[in-house]
Amino acid sequence: MKKISFFLCLTFSLYQLQAQTSSENKLGTWYMYNGSHKLSEKYTLKTSFHVRYFEFITEYQQEIYRLGLNYKFNNTIDLTLGSVYSITDGSYKADLPDLYEYRFYQDLNIKEKWANFSVIHRVRLAQRFRRQNFENKTTHRIRYGLFLSHPITKTLTTYGFNEIFIKFATKTFGQNRTGFGFLQKISKQLKLKIGYMFTKFSKTKSHRLQLGIILNTNHIKH
Repeated sequence: MKKISFFLCLTFSLYQLQAQTSSENKLGTWYMYNGSHKLSEKYTLKTSFHVRYFEFITEYQQEIYRLGLNYKFNNTIDLTLGSVYSITDGSYKADLPDLYEYRFYQDLNIKEKWANFSVIHRVRLAQRFRRQNFENKTTHRIRYGLFLSHPITKTLTTYGFNEIFIKFATKTFGQNRTGFGFLQKISKQLKLKIGYMFTKFSKTKSHRLQLGIILNTNHIKH
């Protein structure tokens, strides 16, 4: 926990030194809940709720709700089908119409080992139905993410990731996310997450602190 506290204080202090008003130079925050609820040996219910801010605890940016059903083919490959609803305020210190979005998504996850690293390759397709200022738009996107984790102790794990977003549109590049952090195991069901993520868009960038709770439950009757 001392390592996590030091990481949090250091990251926050660095960005407090910046006084510019652009959101690119602010340390925003994602407050996250992610849940995995095992229904059977093959099926797992995935749940998620995020609240995101342009700054540490101010300047609301987005709330996002995710629900999916995961099917496990074997210990290496699994598939998730799900839906998302989100509300986004894309403006920073401005009054612009909110963006409302409903989407379907499909995840293909492939797990493997690289020495002592646990590795997940994730390919995510998304069909996005968006509404802003009474205008509707349908878009499609594919994401590829590489996620690595490595245990430090029995209860503390470090992780890193990189994920690229490609749009099925004229301007294909959407964004690239790179991040790292720590997972602290509290119990068999509960973990705490703290991390940093840098996102590069086609014209802008963002810095985000990620604070989360991960809940895993098992509903199989023995």
